[in-house]
Amino acid sequence: MSISNEALQKLVQEIETQAIQSQQQISMVRSQIGIKTREIRKLELTSKEVSELPSDTNVYEGVGKMFVFSPTAEIDKRLTGEASELKSDIKNLEKRLQYLETTHKNSQSHIDQIFKSGGRS
Repeated sequence: MSISNEALQKLVQEIETQAIQSQQQISMVRSQIGIKTREIRKLELTSKEVSELPSDTNVYEGVGKMFVFSPTAEIDKRLTGEASELKSDIKNLEKRLQYLETTHKNSQSHIDQIFKSGGRS
């Protein structure tokens, strides 16, 4: 049984579109992972600096256009919480990245398979 040229062309276009979309999403997810990794590093460095301060040091956080006094323990706790949230986000993004890479790989293999078979089923 042979597939018509029109149907074959339409099928290849759909698979190519899916492959292109997957590739775009892969680069976007990788970018998001990089941004979140840099943010984690920034939070860890800030936490390290705050933890090295004496406990009686006045520390102020920027809130909009003003600064609010916050105890060092509270700031360190907030920074640690934000870092753990970002790590969780990165895990989820890595799972999505793996899924997208698999989708892209499958799309490419389907295209190769179609061309190798020459449109025959």
